[in-house]
Amino acid sequence: MNDGLDPTTRALRARAVTDGSLPTVTPLFQSAAFRTGSPYFYSRKDNPNVAELEAALAALEGCAHALAVTTGMAALAQVLGVLRPGDVLVCHHLMYGCSLKLFQQQVEERHVSLLVVDLADPAELARLPAAMRLVIFETPTNPFLRTVPIAAVAAAAKRANPAALVVVDGTWATPLFQQPLRHGADIVVHSATKFLSGHSDVMGGVICTERDDLGALFRERRFYHGANLDPHSAWLLCRSLKTFPLRMRAHQETTVRLAALLRGFAPVERVDLPEIDGRQLTGYGGIVFVQLREPWHGRYADFAAALTLFDTGTGMAAVTSTVAQPYSGSHASLCDAEKEAIGLNRGLVRLCFGLEDEKDLATDLTRAFAALA
Repeated sequence: MNDGLDPTTRALRARAVTDGSLPTVTPLFQSAAFRTGSPYFYSRKDNPNVAELEAALAALEGCAHALAVTTGMAALAQVLGVLRPGDVLVCHHLMYGCSLKLFQQQVEERHVSLLVVDLADPAELARLPAAMRLVIFETPTNPFLRTVPIAAVAAAAKRANPAALVVVDGTWATPLFQQPLRHGADIVVHSATKFLSGHSDVMGGVICTERDDLGALFRERRFYHGANLDPHSAWLLCRSLKTFPLRMRAHQETTVRLAALLRGFAPVERVDLPEIDGRQLTGYGGIVFVQLREPWHGRYADFAAALTLFDTGTGMAAVTSTVAQPYSGSHASLCDAEKEAIGLNRGLVRLCFGLEDEKDLATDLTRAFAALA
């Protein structure tokens, strides 16, 4: 080529021809910037991979707007941005430990009040304050997988303050089994790091809403806060969503069978699973909580060590099985008094069932409980 350019200049300006290539899978647009005239402008604002992911998530959640952000915690932080001095933030008393700590930090910084209540109690719903701006809860809850009635909370919140926003963290139910917007919620958040990813190899968060004003608000906030998901993570999540329904059905089948097995072991006091009522929650799978009887409260380390097919650590809701102790893990940020207040002790074990052969997992669990006995 005799174009008069230095080879280094020519190498820097080389571009693949993408128009007309017709790939069967959307390629990765690992680009921070786009040329003038592109609808994407800048990846801090938007990116083709992120747009594809958001379209898929909006379809699953059944909503007009789905916004992908860096993590589930980032999704909650964006939502908390609507709070103004004097507002009241209400949350359920059973929450992921880091979420509760985020709320406690934010109310100090934003000069708002935090009210922690049992949103499943009709008497407490009747006392929601008029100054409430946000009510946030998980269902099923972390820990214990308790159900919070979305429609009842939404109705009570709107009676207290028609402008209040009802926010549901649906991470563990997933949009396959629960769609809170159909039951009166204004906003749904997910940690896409969990089941939506399902492979413990990518982090992400999602904010979903049917309201155009909220969709525009969070899109603007995401741009100025630099919270947009990166294209590679979006590409990986799009890949994961292609097997999402198949994975969740497999998780569900394994959970039903192994929960029945767990109830038969002598050290087990109870096995926590959510109520599948067919209306709010139409299915469930993947995670159970096992409460050990008091003589075994100090034996978690022995139990985890006896398992060979369950990884330890912070990974969960994925294709491989994991075991954890919420007291020292997901809720380690709570003080002892806060743990005691919600009934959390060292005998609670969280089991996440992956896609390993169900019989192999059953054998592994049986051996581990035999070791405890």
